[in-house]
Amino acid sequence: MENLSISDSGPRGAGPPQQQQQQLGPQMAGPQQLPPQMFTTAAQLLDLTDTNLVLQATIERIFVPPPNPSTPGLYADIPRGTFLVRGENVLLLGEIDLDRDDEPPAGYELADSARVEKLAKERREAESARGKVRIERLNAIGFEGENVGDVLL
Repeated sequence: MENLSISDSGPRGAGPPQQQQQQLGPQMAGPQQLPPQMFTTAAQLLDLTDTNLVLQATIERIFVPPPNPSTPGLYADIPRGTFLVRGENVLLLGEIDLDRDDEPPAGYELADSARVEKLAKERREAESARGKVRIERLNAIGFEGENVGDVLL
């Protein structure tokens, strides 16, 4: 596969422009046509989206929502180190506001990471138990969802 730019005339070996015009017939007057390399094929799309990311000095921020609206929720920042993200179809969009990273999230207070992790785990387990009960009830009336196998675990 050749790497061509917009200014290139096309694939090599196609012959001089006069021969091309004779082969194609009279040229229609109209807008200039895009060169063939501008059309995206599956191989060209893979070249655009294949990437590896190295994330250094990463921090995981865990949130525990407040039990009632009058009390603030809790959050903790846990340093995780370096991550390597490998794969196809990696796409990053967005902006990083470095000033906003320094501010605590609205409605949340910084707490000890062990406490926040424990509360988050308890909350996940409670939601999982509620989900299992819900799936069992739906299964009892004849509904079979996508994650019926989770009930058995």
